[in-house]
Amino acid sequence: MEKVSHSKFGRFMQKLEVEKENGLSNTQLMLTNFDLKPVEPARRQWGPWNYVGFWVADSFNINTWMISSSMITSWGLSWWQSWLCVWIGYFIAACFVCLTGRIGATYHIGFPVVSRSSFGIFGSLWPVFNRAAMACIWYGVQAWIGGTCVYLMIRAIWSKWETVPNSMPESSGTNTRDFTSFFIFWLCSLPAIWFPVHKIRHLFTVKAYFVPCAGIAFFIWAIVKAHGIGPIVKQPGTAKGSALGWGMVKGTMSAIANFATLIVNDPDFTRFATTRKAALWSQLVTIPLGFAFTSFIGIIVSSSSTVIYNEPIWNPLDLLSKFLDEGGSGQRFGVFIIATAFALAQLGTNIAANSVSAGTDMTALLPRYLNIRRGGYICAAVGLAMCPWNLLKSSNQFTTYLSAYSVFLSSIAGVIISDYYFVRKGYMQVPDLYSAKRTGPYWFTAGIHWRGYVAYIAGILPNIVGFVGAIGKPVPKGAEYIYNLNFFAGFIVASGVYYGLCRISPIPACSDTWLELGDDERSLSVAHDLESSSVDEVPGTYSKDMDAGGKALEGEGTAQRREVY
Repeated sequence: MEKVSHSKFGRFMQKLEVEKENGLSNTQLMLTNFDLKPVEPARRQWGPWNYVGFWVADSFNINTWMISSSMITSWGLSWWQSWLCVWIGYFIAACFVCLTGRIGATYHIGFPVVSRSSFGIFGSLWPVFNRAAMACIWYGVQAWIGGTCVYLMIRAIWSKWETVPNSMPESSGTNTRDFTSFFIFWLCSLPAIWFPVHKIRHLFTVKAYFVPCAGIAFFIWAIVKAHGIGPIVKQPGTAKGSALGWGMVKGTMSAIANFATLIVNDPDFTRFATTRKAALWSQLVTIPLGFAFTSFIGIIVSSSSTVIYNEPIWNPLDLLSKFLDEGGSGQRFGVFIIATAFALAQLGTNIAANSVSAGTDMTALLPRYLNIRRGGYICAAVGLAMCPWNLLKSSNQFTTYLSAYSVFLSSIAGVIISDYYFVRKGYMQVPDLYSAKRTGPYWFTAGIHWRGYVAYIAGILPNIVGFVGAIGKPVPKGAEYIYNLNFFAGFIVASGVYYGLCRISPIPACSDTWLELGDDERSLSVAHDLESSSVDEVPGTYSKDMDAGGKALEGEGTAQRREVY
């Protein structure tokens, strides 16, 4: 090893290493770097209004429009039935977001570190990889939608862009014009990945002012072309009976599935919160309000297409293209401004929900050489290579992907929330989350928490058969009904199984009463002696008196916890 470290290759690899804390052992270098460690007070700069701006900005994106409008085109709901699904779905999503976000706001650690408590020091790598891979795929999807915005911008200026000769083979699934537009958006997104997370909040502030104004302008434009809102809202839904009921269930689940990624990794953002409350009410209120408002615009605009063109258009960018077909300098100017706003919306959403998330996750996969910035660029590269246009050919294909996406992440969320709120009751030993010491409380079995994995797999199983049915294979009706509740089915089963296993087979580092250390955990350094015992006591909080079984004895003025090794 000494020869390798002093060779040209070794010196080259040392130059590739990212910023890290001094005094870390080789083992700890596998578990931490600057972007993984607890956020120090100087970088806790996200206040309540930053989260309001973040979610208002995030709500105004094409993806939100397409989900709400696809409820009308795919499942035959009326405009008000679709909007009701949006309110219910996003309120439930907001509750889940706040549950996971509180962990980050309390201990100032991100999702990759939080998951070590539930899945083990090394067992957490699979959930982290799963989330990173999904973020990369989703980055490509959002970038492709952003490329459509660029296509409209160019076409509004240069009408001949519509008829650019195609030099790509038909088997590619796209053409030269669309791919070039996508590549321009992808290329222009790269500089935004450079900025650190605690500074990009300003991007969302700008987006929160500009994009909603453009969305409202589009909304008014569509109503005027439909000769008022009356003809739009009078359109009845086509679904009846049980089809209507299950259509509303699917619509609600689609709204929740749209948040499946952010439910899991909200700690990546709340760890920068100034206080716990800063990340609570701002998210709980803003998410349903912001997304319901945006969805309402999307629903009405989509419904207006039936009045204007006698066909439902679920993608607002396709509707803008229709407007552009009518010609006129006023039409071109309006489309250019709205398309520019939507391009900014896609950029902000892609940075917030995908590149930062993927970058944070990748730091945990290879912390010695990857940080959030490098991981973000890898995410962008994968998003370019995965041919995202194939996922957006139809509304059914799009919603099927969303549902499949939530199946895996709902199980992860179920295990993490059950672990923090019901098993550990808010208590975490942060330094041990960065330690591979075999007697540490998060080592479990060879660094893998088997209870977490059993619960994770159990949460996926109920949805597997239904997913096969969703892609067109014949399956029993019961499996389809369970799959319609995919996020809830996965979450409830995973969290229930995890709690039951931890009751039968207790785990270490749990409090018998609710106890969040938060900022009382003063030491932000993770460079501690691996040969020393794990953190057994926080002065003034715990008693060290243990019974023969390893459980702390009851004592006045002490909060008890299990220490079972």
